[in-house]
Amino acid sequence: MAPTQNELPQRRRAQPEPAQHERTLAENERRSLAEIPHPSLAPGTSSYGSTKIFPDYHGGAGESYLTLIHGIAHESSVSFVAILQATRALRKGFESVLYFHGPGAMNTMATRGFPHTGDSAFPGQHNINNQIETFIREGGKVYVCRFGLSLHGLREEDVIAGVIPAHPLDLQDCVIHYSRKGAIINSSFMV
Repeated sequence: MAPTQNELPQRRRAQPEPAQHERTLAENERRSLAEIPHPSLAPGTSSYGSTKIFPDYHGGAGESYLTLIHGIAHESSVSFVAILQATRALRKGFESVLYFHGPGAMNTMATRGFPHTGDSAFPGQHNINNQIETFIREGGKVYVCRFGLSLHGLREEDVIAGVIPAHPLDLQDCVIHYSRKGAIINSSFMV
């Protein structure tokens, strides 16, 4: 049943004044902040154990590690983690290869930045670029699918120096090549 005209003003008058709302909010905020002491752990406190379960494997002669990346730069943390894993494999003695395809091709652009190429508009904008450059500098091999570039209107001449453009049909043959070599294949995929 709808309230009558006489009931509406009474309901409005029954509500606390705005100043009372503010005092109540301030008191609730103070109580909420005091419920759990901060910081609950001092900086440097270990929250996790450090036992490594598996042996620290290293690559032997001819052993390979292939990483396929199909994730969008800055939308897929898995792309950055995959590059870090490939770098670690390289440092452990594996022949390590990165292959960017589909939207992953965007990760290889040297033209990233705002308002100018090379400027970081936010902290970490160039993490992927920097890690790809480190990977190449340390002896890793990087491929990018030309079709993946074309899907996003990216120019081949704008890829990071040392990244090797590859034909779209090379992706499958790369996987076959490294599979036949007995490579560890890490495939990260994002839709």
